[in-house]
Amino acid sequence: MAGPDGGCLTSAVISDVRLRRCLTESWGLTAASIEVHNGGMNSATWFVDDGDERWVVKAVAPDSARSFAAGLAVAAALEVAGVPAGAPVATGRGEYVVEAGGVPLALLTWVPGAELSGVGPGDQRMIGGTLARVHRALLDVPVPGGERFHWVDPRGEHLGIRPWVRGAVAAAVSAYDGLDPGTLTWGLLHTDPAPEAFRLDRATGVCGLIDWSTGMTGPLLYDLASAVMYAGGPGHARPLIEAYLDQGVVPRAEVERGLAVMLRFRWAVQADYFARRIVLGDLTGIAGAEENEAGLADARAGLAWSGSTAESIGTGLG
Repeated sequence: MAGPDGGCLTSAVISDVRLRRCLTESWGLTAASIEVHNGGMNSATWFVDDGDERWVVKAVAPDSARSFAAGLAVAAALEVAGVPAGAPVATGRGEYVVEAGGVPLALLTWVPGAELSGVGPGDQRMIGGTLARVHRALLDVPVPGGERFHWVDPRGEHLGIRPWVRGAVAAAVSAYDGLDPGTLTWGLLHTDPAPEAFRLDRATGVCGLIDWSTGMTGPLLYDLASAVMYAGGPGHARPLIEAYLDQGVVPRAEVERGLAVMLRFRWAVQADYFARRIVLGDLTGIAGAEENEAGLADARAGLAWSGSTAESIGTGLG
């Protein structure tokens, strides 16, 4: 849901005729059926079917083209490492990204399976273990055009939208800086590993991780904190945390030291994200403005809770 800044986009910016022409000219899909999906908040997506094969077309705002291409490179590297990630399909000219009416788009490999819910120890262990395997597979993988964590600026004008936002975000950023980020374990991040981004093929037992929207290097603890946030916080996410730690990618001592602080920062990212959407009137992926307001309210509650308990929350590790 929340990630680096991006523009507003809906499927309406690309006509059906233009999309079909693009699929024919770039990938040779002359008779494919197209169905609008739009399951995300930062992009426009379509299902593309041709016989027994399925793909996903993903389009982003023009100002997100560079980060989009970097994210596709990460997905491609992850597929090579054996983790289904929705890797891009090259055009006949070897390109991963093409433009349709000035809008960057890509044809992505379909990842079979069902999205996880994050509820229950089984799902949580699958999320934690998969995230750790992804982080390990991407260690030392170079990504052209990649970005470096982080993007939250407490001085941003949009943070003035409510009296509480700027101060709460600034305090969370300061707490993150207090971790001495250079001492943390860094690598390529997903930046938003929500349960629905994990797809489990129950027939094979293989779990993939999709929705790679950027190629960003940062503390791996940020991705873990994101997954824990979606699971309801450390007190509700012990199976997820333990499954992640079992892979040995990030030392237990680092998680014990920094997870609560990084979780607070993750809520600051949510506040930053929804404040910007409200200011811009960005309704991409939602039914109405009230959903942006609800997201900002959730971020306020999360910041208040994590800020007041950061010293005593623990990580549920025992």
